[in-house]
Amino acid sequence: MQNRITQLFSHKSKDILNIYFTAGYPNKDDTETIIRELADAGVDMIEIGIPFSDPVADGPTIQHSSQLALNNGMTLALLFEQLAHIRSYTDIPLLLMSYLNPVMQYGIEAFCKKAAEVGIDGLILPDLPMFEFEQNYRKLFDRNHLSHIFLISPQTSEDRIQKIDQASTGFIYAVSTDSTTGRSEDLTKTQEEYFNRIKGMNLQNPFLIGFGISDAKSFQKATTYAHGAIIGSAFIKSLGKTGSLKAIIHQFVRNIRGEQPVSN
Repeated sequence: MQNRITQLFSHKSKDILNIYFTAGYPNKDDTETIIRELADAGVDMIEIGIPFSDPVADGPTIQHSSQLALNNGMTLALLFEQLAHIRSYTDIPLLLMSYLNPVMQYGIEAFCKKAAEVGIDGLILPDLPMFEFEQNYRKLFDRNHLSHIFLISPQTSEDRIQKIDQASTGFIYAVSTDSTTGRSEDLTKTQEEYFNRIKGMNLQNPFLIGFGISDAKSFQKATTYAHGAIIGSAFIKSLGKTGSLKAIIHQFVRNIRGEQPVSN
């Protein structure tokens, strides 16, 4: 059975825009609105971050949003409540990004079942080792039609990338740097070599580039190597601005796509 992620990649092979946001930020009840407006603005996929007190792979912007979301009273159980009717108004691929601790506290089987029930298509669990996924959880994920998205970095060996490719069912998340999220810098020669190396491996899964993608220039650059890119910190910063969420979100997406604002 194809889920929405594989369906997306079956009909679109480039310029895929995946936007990350932290559930419960800027306000506890903004989750549905943000998903709705991102979908209406034309993004291809949405990654919903589950706030956690110790997000080791996240830079200061996402860490800050996570802490504020927790302060707002955001919980995993509440997030599932907020997502209960999400499929009544959008068919866009949705992913949950979390760390193992909150998932284990909820119960991983219950978590996967509930994620599938509300219409989630994939999970990103950066601290879930591949061997543990293969041995203990693959059947559980498959049973609930959930893709597990693995991360690779410039330090990941080709042998491991091939193994990750074999274990993947949606796409591969190619982290552009070994540092945390939120650093917006031009691609280095080493990074370009890394992306070309992945591109030249003829993997069976598509790959998206994340970390450091913040504007039209960096998005367009990333998509010359990969099938698309993931933007998180830059979007979180936009959500922190004053103004209507709808206007902020639509303007952000237009800026990333390099579209000119609509004149009255």
